[in-house]
Amino acid sequence: MTDPGQSGGFLISILIFLASAVVAVPLFRLAGLGAVIGYLVAGVAIGPSGFGLISDAATTLDIAELGVVLLLFIVGLELKPSRLVAMRADILLLGSAQMAVTAAVLASLAYLVFPMSLWGSIITGFALAFSATAVALQLLEERGALQSKYGRRAFAVLLMQDMLVVPVLALVPFVAPRAATNDWQTTLTHFGIGLASIAAVIFAGRFLLNPMFRILAHTGAREVMTASALLVVLGTAMLMEHAGMSMALGAFLAGLMLSESAFRHELEANIEPFRGLLMGLFFMSVGMSIDMGLVIKQAGLLLAICLGVIVLKSLIVYTLMRLSRSTHCESLSAAGVLTPAGEFSFVLFPLAATYSLLPLETANLLSALAALTMVTGPMVAKLIEKISERTRGPDETLPPEGVPDGARGNVLVIGFGRFGQMAVQVLLAARVDVTVIDNDIERIRNASRFGFKVYYGDGTRLDVLHASGANEARIIAICVDKKEQASLIVELVKQHFPLARIHVRAFDRIHAIDLYKKGADFLVRETFESALQFGGETLAEITEDRAQMADAVEDVRRRDLARLAMQQAGASFPDAVAAIQIVPEPLTPPLKKARGLSYETQDIVEKADEPA
Repeated sequence: MTDPGQSGGFLISILIFLASAVVAVPLFRLAGLGAVIGYLVAGVAIGPSGFGLISDAATTLDIAELGVVLLLFIVGLELKPSRLVAMRADILLLGSAQMAVTAAVLASLAYLVFPMSLWGSIITGFALAFSATAVALQLLEERGALQSKYGRRAFAVLLMQDMLVVPVLALVPFVAPRAATNDWQTTLTHFGIGLASIAAVIFAGRFLLNPMFRILAHTGAREVMTASALLVVLGTAMLMEHAGMSMALGAFLAGLMLSESAFRHELEANIEPFRGLLMGLFFMSVGMSIDMGLVIKQAGLLLAICLGVIVLKSLIVYTLMRLSRSTHCESLSAAGVLTPAGEFSFVLFPLAATYSLLPLETANLLSALAALTMVTGPMVAKLIEKISERTRGPDETLPPEGVPDGARGNVLVIGFGRFGQMAVQVLLAARVDVTVIDNDIERIRNASRFGFKVYYGDGTRLDVLHASGANEARIIAICVDKKEQASLIVELVKQHFPLARIHVRAFDRIHAIDLYKKGADFLVRETFESALQFGGETLAEITEDRAQMADAVEDVRRRDLARLAMQQAGASFPDAVAAIQIVPEPLTPPLKKARGLSYETQDIVEKADEPA
């Protein structure tokens, strides 16, 4: 049995967590049950109720909750304030209705089934009415449905639940037996502190964070940007926790304030690895917290109540979604992801027991029930999703999920230098949806004149490409000013985003051949067209015949493309590009031999004419 506090125990605990995740998660995903269930079962196996490999489940859960915090930060980054305003009806009406109806139904049943007071049953109803944010968002993410219609409505419900955490937590001491006469004053004080904390986060997000990230971006140190992103997320979460509010809500607000920032994609890419690991740790910690002895002892009762809670919550969400004009399959899918009890039930039940609102044994039983719903909820969600797919009518075909409204058909431009700026002008003139990323802070500042956002990020990083929506772009235009970077990005895009067409800026003939070999669909050598135009205008000035100029330019272009095709065919074997010797050659046979104007130049010309 390992305690993280013992000498060397922390490293052993990490190895146990990693090994169990590596074994369990792939097995459960291959079985079609999803990663969440794999993490939960792995937690049960290594926890005190399983093999007892990890004993300190509570400390592990505290650390693992940071995964939920980071997840909510990323969700906030992806949800702009304008979209939040557009969701206000779902947040206020659908979210409030779900909490009110579900809490009332479950509180009534709790009062009838368990030995508890009226206020104890009300707190129980609220605790079970909350949905597991981590489970729901993970399920939506696995389906690629976070940006779908039902995904956004489910998220609106989760957001309303997060907002209600503080009032429900404040209600517990206020309604406790023998509550102090000044409890209402304490509640109002906590409420005021909470509002002040939210105002502080909003102020910092709007006026302080962007200048800070701009200064750090000038240093060019990627690790400093990662450290600053973690500092913002964890600092905001700690502030909100000290104010008596949800850490996850604080992280969400921080992300929301940065959602319009030029640094959002870079921040998302930096946070993502930590978020994934800690989310897995969170689910394993929930599995570890399940008291299997109590579950086995009360197996029949717990299983019946667990199924009852899941069915009731599903029916309530489905009914409310249908009443608010969602389709049958959308309502079923949303009902499935919102069934498990929320993470805050692990806080509310012990707190209610501390204030004598619940007997200790009942509080432990309800905590086990909440954990059991987290284990069974994802399985039920999978089942409901299959039912939804089978019962879907011909007019209920869902749009491709995971693709934001209006994002299909867009262009991702990587590099906003001289070349990229001119290329984007053409797209803007046709009102094409464009997303641009660049790692030069001055270019980002100048981009405001173009009427769109240029995001800070390194286009050679796969995580930044993912965060920038490369998987949703029809065309990825690579306009960077370093040919090594262009070649690397083409390889990344071809391997990881095969459906996107690749348009590239090439630097010379050899680079063009190399890019075609790596999979570019279209490229332009950066000086080729301008040189043709320059030569054509010079010819037109001499001959005063623009038709002859156009024919000559087109003939040179055709001959050049034919020669490029032959050179490309000659470089089709491995490493041929590096070996091929390409020298400037005339596309039209010269009428006479070259002649130098001095002894030195004549000597150079004669040596060039000698066979190699």
